[in-house]
Amino acid sequence: MSLTNIVGKLFLPRQKDLERYANESVSMQQKVLRRLVEHGRQTEYGRRFGMQTGNYDDFARRIPLNTYEELKGDIDRMRHGEANVLWPGRVRWFAKSSGTTNDKSKFIPITKAGLDHIHYAGGMDVVALYLRNTPESRLFDGRSLILGGSHSPNYNVADSLVGDLSSILIEHINPLANLVRVPKKKTALLSDFELKRDRIARECLHKNVTNISGVPSWMLSVLVRIMELSGKKHLEEVWPNLEVFFHGGIAFTPYRSQYEQLITSPKMHYMETYNASEGFFGIQNDPQDKSLLLMSDYDVFYEFIPMDTFDSKHPTVVPLEGVQKGVNYAMVITTSCGLWRYVIGDTVRFTSTNPYKFVITGRTKYFINAFGEELIMDNAEQGLAYACHATGAEISDYTAAPVYMDSRAKCRHQWLIEFAKEPDSIERFAALLDKRLQEVNSDYEAKRFHDITLQPLEVIKARPGQFNDWLKAKGKLGGQHKIPRLSNSRKVIEEVMEASHSPSKGRERLSD
Repeated sequence: MSLTNIVGKLFLPRQKDLERYANESVSMQQKVLRRLVEHGRQTEYGRRFGMQTGNYDDFARRIPLNTYEELKGDIDRMRHGEANVLWPGRVRWFAKSSGTTNDKSKFIPITKAGLDHIHYAGGMDVVALYLRNTPESRLFDGRSLILGGSHSPNYNVADSLVGDLSSILIEHINPLANLVRVPKKKTALLSDFELKRDRIARECLHKNVTNISGVPSWMLSVLVRIMELSGKKHLEEVWPNLEVFFHGGIAFTPYRSQYEQLITSPKMHYMETYNASEGFFGIQNDPQDKSLLLMSDYDVFYEFIPMDTFDSKHPTVVPLEGVQKGVNYAMVITTSCGLWRYVIGDTVRFTSTNPYKFVITGRTKYFINAFGEELIMDNAEQGLAYACHATGAEISDYTAAPVYMDSRAKCRHQWLIEFAKEPDSIERFAALLDKRLQEVNSDYEAKRFHDITLQPLEVIKARPGQFNDWLKAKGKLGGQHKIPRLSNSRKVIEEVMEASHSPSKGRERLSD
């Protein structure tokens, strides 16, 4: 008998339990809030705001909405060893994420409760749902290739770690999981991705890998190296029993065609997850539906802000039962990691309320997160200001977008810039912009390391008036209309490029 048939029986109770999501998600959320508030009352934060009951109206009235900046002071105290600040006890693990206006990196607290009842719960449910949808699976008859980041000691607290969430998960994973996981733990936690990529490829090349998990851009880079070492044309020639890619972190759409060229086996499956440093929120439970099932019974209480009120002084905020299909919402979370009414920065739109299913629509601000770099507007403005000051340049308008990976897993950011005053050297301007972005954004810096994931950025000089011509053609010239500065999509940058009156002469390409 297949090992998967034996192990799969352990997931049957949870598969049955997940059916309750169709009718009981709201009552599940009410129980989650009561549980979280009961713990929150024991903390300094809970006492500060008079946290009392799990009644939603009382909770929403007493506890303010928070961004990272509002919680940063308390998180910094926790990183220095203080206990009972945002969550009972002393927190020893912090997931390092891309920065904010004031800092290069955010440090998201990860508690034992958060690991068990959010992150690991999500991982287990991914398998439960996949096995339910794929009865012919042989998932556990081979190995799981799981990519992870790296971590380092938090010297302020003994036995404390700071690093990528994936590295914290690997560090504390059930030892039994290591029996089926590759690469070995020491390799998985290497900080040098160039070295890690090669070692992963060599360690996994001759294993019976049945499933792979990770961020699409990072995973593609590893798979390209495996193909180089193997000399094969398609991945199923290396791993004939490969059947599924569990992916998340960034949008998969730009990479799908590349994976389908690399893996031509008709039995290959792709399953999206919505997991972040702040929590595990959604799983694709239907292979024919790109929407994600909202995970309602984890240690995460959800609220939602309609985006048309997001920037108002008193935005509308609704719990899960208040959402409507088709509305774009900013997501707010309260979790057992001590994040209270935390505006995570992602936007979602519900496609179903029975059960609650949604699609990720973007971010509350302009950003580029094509490869896990999470480049935000503040990063861009700091980088441009630095490059302008050093080169004497002045900028009229700009927009930036990714150039997605080619067959050799090479990619870069492309900036279309209209200068009011040109720099003394375009090449130097591009290099300085790239340098500054690495200084202010740790995720961008990691992706630029040794040019493995991201190549040096490319600058294209727009002709005078090119952005205005594009706005005019769109009927948006003047008023409050603005140029989208950063985007994961190439739609805007390519439209503005086409606004040149002389395509062959209207712009100058200046790259690398």
